[in-house]
Amino acid sequence: MDIIEILKAVILGIVEGITEWLPVSSTGHLILVDEFIKLKETDAFKSMFDVVIQLGAILAVVIIFWKKLFPFGKKDNKAPLSKDGFGAYVKWDIFQMWFKVIVACLPAAVVGVLLDDWVDEHFYNPWVVAIALIVFGVAFIVVENWNKNRTPKIKTMDELTYKAALVIGAFQLIAALFPGTSRSGATIVGALLIGVSRTVAAEFTFYLAIPVMFGASLLKIIKFDEDFTTNQAVILAVAMIVAFAVSIFVIKMLMGYIKKHDFKVFGWYRIILGIFVLIYFSVFR
Repeated sequence: MDIIEILKAVILGIVEGITEWLPVSSTGHLILVDEFIKLKETDAFKSMFDVVIQLGAILAVVIIFWKKLFPFGKKDNKAPLSKDGFGAYVKWDIFQMWFKVIVACLPAAVVGVLLDDWVDEHFYNPWVVAIALIVFGVAFIVVENWNKNRTPKIKTMDELTYKAALVIGAFQLIAALFPGTSRSGATIVGALLIGVSRTVAAEFTFYLAIPVMFGASLLKIIKFDEDFTTNQAVILAVAMIVAFAVSIFVIKMLMGYIKKHDFKVFGWYRIILGIFVLIYFSVFR
């Protein structure tokens, strides 16, 4: 086992853990980092790695929000399906939240299954990523300025309607088509536009990531037509573990940050990064 490759996996795990939850595009950062820290693996493995590494980050969401995600249990059940029997252990409000997540995931799920390879072939490149970074960076700034003096219509997860979930899912579709958009960035912009509070927008984005990333990872693993080597398995496992640990910190930090601040700083960061990517690949590639 090459210790250098392990160190590369650690760095990639740190990048994934930070950028998966901040609306700055984990894909864009992984593409850029790959220019300087290249794994000595096949292109097929790296394509799969960039998606499956996100499972570590997703596990962090499950751990942090477990009480809000697990739909069974009599304790703290504010909306039981019935007063007694099995229904008393069913948390109907959480089931409804998951139904909304499913509705929001449908557009991206359909497109992901049908166009996954086509998107990778035509859009998975630095130019598309850079443009997406800049466009949605501008969108964050514009939307936040427009939203500055408005009172959110949806302040709790219970108030989020199926219609609102579908609209947010439509914005997630943009991220599925254009790498660099940022799945969290697209859904947050969509949520803010329809009057969802920043806290609910961020939290719902975290929940959406669970089925989306599990589905995307499963699709990539199924399509991976090489035999896993021991080296590949260790690299992937290390990166996922690091991404999990970093994500725990980043998610808690972000939820605290957005209670007092808006998302414009991420918009400016995206614009600067997008310009850097354009310059780098124009001059040095």
